[in-house]
Amino acid sequence: MKVEPKVVAAIMGAINLYLQAERAGVVEERRPEPEIRAVAERVVCGSSPWVIAGRQAAMEMRRLWQMRLVR
Repeated sequence: MKVEPKVVAAIMGAINLYLQAERAGVVEERRPEPEIRAVAERVVCGSSPWVIAGRQAAMEMRRLWQMRLVR
């Protein structure tokens, strides 16, 4: 694979520009909104035993098919 000097220069320029902006404090971290975080926590914690059992059964059947044990 041939390395193009113009492409390398463009990449290095973009990286340097980003690092300078980060040092200056222009770049801010992206954090999820509080409403989105609350919904995500509620969804993760809201799993019922039926959902977990169904997922486990599906994963077990897939494993059996992959091992070609279902006949």
